[in-house]
Amino acid sequence: NYLSYLLYLFLCSVLWSLVLSVIFRRIKLKCIDGELCLITGAGGALGRLFALEFAKEGAHLVLWDCNAAANEQTAKLVRELGAQVRTYTVDLSKRQSIYEMANRVRAEVGYVSILVNNAGVVAGRRLLDCPDELLERTLLVNCHALFWMTKAFLPHMKEQNHGHIVTVASALGLFSTACVEDYCASKFGAVGFHESLTHELIAENLNGIKTTLVCPYIVDTGMFAGCEIREELRSLIPPLEPLYTVQQSMKAILSEQQMICIPRLMYIPFLARAMLPWEANVATYRFMGGDKCMLPFIKNTEMKTSSGHIKSC
Repeated sequence: NYLSYLLYLFLCSVLWSLVLSVIFRRIKLKCIDGELCLITGAGGALGRLFALEFAKEGAHLVLWDCNAAANEQTAKLVRELGAQVRTYTVDLSKRQSIYEMANRVRAEVGYVSILVNNAGVVAGRRLLDCPDELLERTLLVNCHALFWMTKAFLPHMKEQNHGHIVTVASALGLFSTACVEDYCASKFGAVGFHESLTHELIAENLNGIKTTLVCPYIVDTGMFAGCEIREELRSLIPPLEPLYTVQQSMKAILSEQQMICIPRLMYIPFLARAMLPWEANVATYRFMGGDKCMLPFIKNTEMKTSSGHIKSC
């Protein structure tokens, strides 16, 4: 009947999309020479590496971070590659600060055509032990800031039907683990925001504006220092090297890939979460040690906090 025919066409279109994306995936990398690229969290490990990789591709850089000294160090390295770069000290937890600095960028540098939402924070405390302000900050920086950054820079991209928005989320935005409620909630929000925005751009036929969602496993930047899965599995899924993470992300961005999980093994728990019963997922987490993997990290954070080694920015 007619309904069966529609279902058949739908399944055929899905399978054909899989064939195109897996077998005939676009290999040619686009040129971004001369594009104006804004990177948030540019003073951190991943942000700095993103800046250097975009500089190598010929992009002009605008670097945002709340740590002025770290941001300037990134800018120094970028200038050594011969790239043009401007730095701005911005607190992404404050909406008005984002809007004001966006106006400065437009007036002093120009219109941003590549936006890399890379900045991220985590409280590193158990939910009931964590001050409300730290929980709020995680959500403001990791999720809410995406709204304000997009509202600030997307309008000109839409006028030109040209641009690229990159959201550096996390594998913990696709599936969760215990004791990092603030981080998981913020990254689930980031993934949902990014996907909805992508659907909106497609619905408006703005095919010149590309989006890329980056979902890496834990990266060895010190952000989750101490986090450990089951000992027997650590060699199978070790923390990611920052440079590898950024290089894989750049390949996805320059090939206009809509989403990338790093490593690809992360697609498995993402699919399992959707397809398996809740009890099966819990059993898998426990087998891998995922239910307690964040406890050493939280202990480390508490020790650093008590000794005054955690900065507020």
